[in-house]
Amino acid sequence: MKKLKRSQRLVDMTHFLLEKPHELLPLSLFADRYGSAKSSISEDLAIIKEVFEGEGMGELQTLAGAAGGVKFIPRMPADEASSFIAELCQMLEQSDRILPGGYLYMSDLLGQPAIMEKAGKLIATAFYGVEIDAVMTVETKGIPLAYATAGQLGLPVILVRRDHKVTEGSAVSINYVSGSHKSIHTMSLSRRALREKSKVLIVDDFMKMGGTIRGMVDLLGEFGAQVAGVGVLVESEVADVKDRLLHDYVSLVSLGEVDARERIISAHPGNYFAGRAQ
Repeated sequence: MKKLKRSQRLVDMTHFLLEKPHELLPLSLFADRYGSAKSSISEDLAIIKEVFEGEGMGELQTLAGAAGGVKFIPRMPADEASSFIAELCQMLEQSDRILPGGYLYMSDLLGQPAIMEKAGKLIATAFYGVEIDAVMTVETKGIPLAYATAGQLGLPVILVRRDHKVTEGSAVSINYVSGSHKSIHTMSLSRRALREKSKVLIVDDFMKMGGTIRGMVDLLGEFGAQVAGVGVLVESEVADVKDRLLHDYVSLVSLGEVDARERIISAHPGNYFAGRAQ
């Protein structure tokens, strides 16, 4: 890269850090990239750190020593998170989302990268400081949210199949009970997809009784893996929470009444802020 003015270098360094969240970047990388002394790079990073943390964009961690460097940890400040969740609730309360049978249309939200990017950042923020090796979801509608979350964490996505694909190689399959319909389904995961004893964050777009997510938890057990956490975009309120198959999770939106006859939808913030310091 050609020699840049300091102002140009700051812009490029900021973009570089934003593109590589949770990745440890040695100072020598920046020194070589800009042809500058490490002392100058350190001064630049101090400026970027002040802006990132002052604006609530995230944390810029500095690790000393020969193997050290800097690592950017994205975060979403509480006021921005609250505003975004309120917008999600308003969008979900649109009456034209009600489908026959009382189902809710959400595909348009899941297909908007800007919305998924914010939702992914919010879920990633909820699990700040938790050791995670991969993000898992089940095909298909949860995929955009899983990739958005994984992008903020700098982690790979593990995709659970409902039908085993020959291109996946040998796989582990389990049966699970759908919490909403009490019917038996099958999910599978390629043996090559996940290392044993990995710590996995499960992400899904919608949860009612929690049967699908419970299935993913059981599937992880077959790999000797641990559940680092569970994040869902929307949870549906149930008459008796004791019937839910999962109780430890983070939700952005809680869906209340869906009245197909009156075409009324009630949505309010989920448990994201419950007992969580932002």
